[in-house]
Amino acid sequence: MSSIVLDKLRELGALVDEYMEEVLLRDTSGDFREAVLYQVKVGGKRIRPALTILSCEAAGGRIEDAVPVAAAIELVHNYSLILDDIIDRGELRRGKPTLRKVYSDVMAILVATHYRESIVQAINDTKCPVELHSLLATTLKRLIEGERLDILFEQAGRHEEYLIKHRYYNITLNDYFKMIRYKTAELMRASCLSGAIVADADNSIRKSLSEYGLNIGMAFQIVDDLLDIFGEERVFGKKVGKDIIEHKLGNIVVLLSLEELDEVEKRRLLGILRKDEVHDRDVREAITIIKTTTSKERAYRMAKEFIESAIHSLRRLEMTEAREMLEEIGYFIVKRRW
Repeated sequence: MSSIVLDKLRELGALVDEYMEEVLLRDTSGDFREAVLYQVKVGGKRIRPALTILSCEAAGGRIEDAVPVAAAIELVHNYSLILDDIIDRGELRRGKPTLRKVYSDVMAILVATHYRESIVQAINDTKCPVELHSLLATTLKRLIEGERLDILFEQAGRHEEYLIKHRYYNITLNDYFKMIRYKTAELMRASCLSGAIVADADNSIRKSLSEYGLNIGMAFQIVDDLLDIFGEERVFGKKVGKDIIEHKLGNIVVLLSLEELDEVEKRRLLGILRKDEVHDRDVREAITIIKTTTSKERAYRMAKEFIESAIHSLRRLEMTEAREMLEEIGYFIVKRRW
């Protein structure tokens, strides 16, 4: 069934890519175009714009009305990835060098700013720009707050006064869920809600699709955390153990492991996360410690529960091909390996 989902993502992604590239190249000088298109050309699953289009269809709307806002959603996602790679000094994304690695941090910042304004232009091309501008403004602010929390959950590596003062040394599951909701799930929610908005759906349908998007977003990030620790680099497209290298306590596998470990092993794992520089051998040691726990199984159960809640949210919608595909995307998210 995953092949059917991937085919659908590619099909809908192609619709969005054509429009997205057009809006990115508006008012763009010739020698800047390559850098501007680099981020969206290096791939990606296009799950978010697919959710927008499918939500629009499931709510009774037309695909063509959803394409501009679907492109805006994908641009928000890529905008956040560019900033994320600058913040984390990332060198690999989707199995290829990051934008900042190829073009420099300075150019990456300019490209990100260009994306932000292209989002505005894309929303202006929709049939209800005022409502969608408000939704995406709120979503972006929450995304930024999620990114801020993610940084403050890091245990070392940054020495600025503000970061040291506000760093979290103890994180609860509620802290983690708040962070991933803002950093990841709110954009998934906006993806689905924006589709319902352009379909002019009633409030009950909007609520259903909004809840669906939020829940699959939570599951998506949990699976991402799992793949960071247990994935295969050539399939995952990112360095395995990247969260450990970046001193992140905000990874569900790490948090659940710390709940189970005895004091000696807990100190060992935290000691690795709190080293100023984490080497490959440290990553291997940390993963070996983590594998002594049941954190992998527990995290997968959490992801599956969020998916079950997401699919339950769709019960108010008529059973259509679009609704069926939304359900299949939920199952795909929890089973994915990249």
